[in-house]
Amino acid sequence: MKLKYQELIPAEFHPESRVWIYQSSRLFTLQEALAIEDQINQFVASWKTHGAQVKAYGNLLFGQFIVLIADETQAAVSGCSTDSSVRFIKDIEKQFNVTMFDRQMLAFLINDRVQVLPLSQVGPALELGKLNSDTLYFNNLVLTKQALIDSWIVPISQSWLGTRFLKK
Repeated sequence: MKLKYQELIPAEFHPESRVWIYQSSRLFTLQEALAIEDQINQFVASWKTHGAQVKAYGNLLFGQFIVLIADETQAAVSGCSTDSSVRFIKDIEKQFNVTMFDRQMLAFLINDRVQVLPLSQVGPALELGKLNSDTLYFNNLVLTKQALIDSWIVPISQSWLGTRFLKK
């Protein structure tokens, strides 16, 4: 799997632009992905905060992650505009029968595929050798464009999981 997603992130957006990553409970089919990409484009083109257009970007990455970015150098994203993005993602959930808000499900790159595992199974998977310190983890907790570029996909050892599960 090609992991060069950084080239898709708009260079003109400020490094501190806000980021939201929504992980689907499953990989979308090609037909679903095309429909979702159209909906993302429509959403970001119409995303407003207090009547002002949000400088926004959105994309479906790796067929499973919806990434929204708002560059707040022109207009700060308010509670109402954040709510509209959540409603948008909830509509995607309903339309495609997926879960996108389960933060207990974690994504890893295993055998060149995104695989989702419950947090409760990370420790046992490490003990059994299904995961190791070098396994790539999708850290959906990143908050800024710069963090998305630098530390969205990192080895377990470089994430909060390493601190929690790896023995020193």
